[in-house]
Amino acid sequence: MSNPHVAQVRALNRFYTSQIGLLNEHVARGRFSLAEGRVLYEIGKHPRITARVLARSLSIDPAYLSRILQKLLGLDLLRVDPSQSDRRSNTLALTSAGDAAVAELETLNDKAIEQVIEKVTPPDRDRLLAAMATVRALLGERSQIGPLILRPRRLGELGWLIHRQGLIYNRQFGWNGQFEALIAGIYSEYERAPSSPPKDLWVAEQAGGIVGSIFVMPSEGISDSAQLRMLYVEPSARGQGIGATLVAQAVGFARDNGYGRMRLWTHTIQESARRLYAAAGFAIVETMEEDNFGRTMTGEIWETVF
Repeated sequence: MSNPHVAQVRALNRFYTSQIGLLNEHVARGRFSLAEGRVLYEIGKHPRITARVLARSLSIDPAYLSRILQKLLGLDLLRVDPSQSDRRSNTLALTSAGDAAVAELETLNDKAIEQVIEKVTPPDRDRLLAAMATVRALLGERSQIGPLILRPRRLGELGWLIHRQGLIYNRQFGWNGQFEALIAGIYSEYERAPSSPPKDLWVAEQAGGIVGSIFVMPSEGISDSAQLRMLYVEPSARGQGIGATLVAQAVGFARDNGYGRMRLWTHTIQESARRLYAAAGFAIVETMEEDNFGRTMTGEIWETVF
């Protein structure tokens, strides 16, 4: 990692800790330090946790954790019980006073975050939350991202889809600006196409951010055939089945709207997409050598019949 990258991460850390007041002695102006509050919170969420597991999950020094636990025990916020699975160890749980302390912390923390969010205009709050979700996903917290939503595209998003796919396929396959220009034309064709025969486009959204898309329109020059076009999934969101969900949505739409078959164009180097197409019932009907997007590749036409 280059030094500018490190500097940017550190700058964000300094900015955010200042925004929410983490440099104050007590978190959210409450009666506990940040570490004490986090220990209480984790015990409240995971009752009967052992000190060893708690230290590991918080990446905190065991000796430091022991001092915090002794203080919280002295305040009658914790209780220690023998472990049911291992008599050599004890588990931690909150007392009723501990539950009240966590509730107090939650209220204070919510107010502190609300004060930060209030500085952001409502239209930009979704962008803020999506950016936070992206950070978490890229750093490995995918399980906390949230449910997937398929929705229609919104004004301004066609440009975003072109932008993202141009960048992603350049990084993944080395495709040049010819690809970006091509897909700009493809999205323009979709937008100009009449509503009959049926067409539709879906955007995959997660935690307020776009993580993929796909669309269907009639195949040019082939009657009774739908075309599956522009499947893409953000790299940070892959591995969750989003691509398969988008393909299933497109295939179901074509079948339900009376098309007799569905076709698509892909390349042998697009291995992940090819696996999705095969699993959805598509088969290769044509191959051709191509010099496209600054690369020599083998193109493929895939088709499925309903």
